[in-house]
Amino acid sequence: MTQREIDEGALASWLSAGGRRLERLEPLPGDVSPRRYARAALADGGRAIVAFYPPEARDGCRRFERTTALLHDASIPVPRILESDCRRGLMLLEDAGSRTLFDLRSQPLARRLPHFESAVAIAARIAALPTAPVALLNPPLDGGLLRNELRQTIDRFLAPRNLLGDGATRRAMETALTRLCAALAKREPVPCHRDFMARNLVPAAGGGVTVLDHQDLRLGPPGYDLASLLNDSFFPPAEIEARLSAGALPAAGDRRAYHRAAAQRTLKAVGTFAAFAARGFERHLPLIPPTLSRALHHLALAPETSQVAPELERLWAPVLGDRAAGSRED
Repeated sequence: MTQREIDEGALASWLSAGGRRLERLEPLPGDVSPRRYARAALADGGRAIVAFYPPEARDGCRRFERTTALLHDASIPVPRILESDCRRGLMLLEDAGSRTLFDLRSQPLARRLPHFESAVAIAARIAALPTAPVALLNPPLDGGLLRNELRQTIDRFLAPRNLLGDGATRRAMETALTRLCAALAKREPVPCHRDFMARNLVPAAGGGVTVLDHQDLRLGPPGYDLASLLNDSFFPPAEIEARLSAGALPAAGDRRAYHRAAAQRTLKAVGTFAAFAARGFERHLPLIPPTLSRALHHLALAPETSQVAPELERLWAPVLGDRAAGSRED
């Protein structure tokens, strides 16, 4: 097995030892993670997903084993682990399908809505997991981590383009964002997926979804997964967001927490996209303007940042273009 890629010969030997014969291996598109994935066609006619964790990512393999067990025990639909050897960084997973919820973005609203409703229900079930075993998996998404994520956005994208203003204006902006993170962190944390978005949800029969990429399960702010689902780089139609967020968060305090989480999450994503671009993955750059626009929408609705939102809209206008005028209409 090489350091970075799946070695087909070594994989075939490993599968053979477990009584499976590899017929064909189809590499799957990767992301910025060091993990590598492929779809395996087996001699018995079955299909499975091969995950390879290079040495620097082996801890993720072990965490995926633990999070799979936790979620499976709670009847949350996740791909089954068919075979695993984290020492080698190899895992064979049930193939949940080749399309994600993101791939349904051109489908009629009636076709997508049942899957979103299922995802909202699953987010609530994840939040209801026992906290003790989840706390052992990953560092909590607490005030410090929330602020550090926004610091990356400030340092890599906002400050270099003077999008926070100068002097007292910038200090006011950063103070407001710090207060927003502090308010998020005040609420009792609950288990959250951490990256609960359309690309990590596979449509299933009957309007259900299967949850992928859950090894970052940790404690975090209530409503964080809902905010992630409804505010990632594929934005569901406004009517879906309004309907699902209102149904899941009937209390005013919960809705304020949702806007805080959505503002932090989208701003964090802008910094992540900028960091990816700095590493050569520039395909994320077109996602920045719509994501920044979505952040502005929620910043205007969060108590800690509502007063600075108009000035941010003015400062961000060169990046947002026509989006700025409609950023609060969603």
